[in-house]
Amino acid sequence: MNNSGKRIVATNRQAKREFEIFDTIEAGMVLQGSEVKSLRNSQAQLAEAFCRIHDGEIWLNSCHISKYDHSSAAFSHEPDRPKKLLLHKREIYKLQAQVDQKGLTLIPLSMYFRNGKAKVELALARRKNLVDKRRQLAQREADREAQRAISQRMKQGSTD
Repeated sequence: MNNSGKRIVATNRQAKREFEIFDTIEAGMVLQGSEVKSLRNSQAQLAEAFCRIHDGEIWLNSCHISKYDHSSAAFSHEPDRPKKLLLHKREIYKLQAQVDQKGLTLIPLSMYFRNGKAKVELALARRKNLVDKRRQLAQREADREAQRAISQRMKQGSTD
């Protein structure tokens, strides 16, 4: 747990590689008891998850929360069921306008507990095309080469 009372449960590691992120927002989640217990055991995956706005509500789809081991079948939950996200109406309308007008998509970046409440961090994003990914890789490689050259210079300078 870090200093802000935030304990990260799951992250979408491929999101920053596959998408160009413009804005983030925190939302609460409507969960069943066994889902909360599974989340506390870090039994969640966000790899293929996405959000949809339907009838003025935001739903998190394809988010897998494993069944809780110690619950009976009667009180268990469906692992891949859509989860309703909690935001104010004006925030939902603002997100809906940006998704419709700018062609952006809503993706979850991470799930965490903040002060005992389950939260999800959403991002307004646009999928990167192949050229952007290649450019980013080339830039990263150039930065590494420059860093290596600098460190080599520093080593040679200290031995002289």
